[in-house]
Amino acid sequence: MLVRIVKLTFKEEHIPTFESLFASTKHKIRSSNGCTFLELYQDKNNPSIFFTYSYWEDESFLNTYRHSDFFKEVWKKTKILFADKPQAWSVHKKAILE
Repeated sequence: MLVRIVKLTFKEEHIPTFESLFASTKHKIRSSNGCTFLELYQDKNNPSIFFTYSYWEDESFLNTYRHSDFFKEVWKKTKILFADKPQAWSVHKKAILE
């Protein structure tokens, strides 16, 4: 399993637009082949910062999604809202404590 973490920083006036865009696309993102989990977080102290966490069966599924027409369309609408360059990490989960 691959965990993808993406940090997104938006211009304050574009936060509602991003939230609406995410709400309208999250189910399609989550139902992408190989995606098993999706969450969106907002920073407690800086509401302009969001993080997406998604789980992928492996990197090939993530890459297929990232090269899809759907992703390109959503990314085109998202990137114009940014206040800073997005950052992304692909990581392996090493431990789970419940």
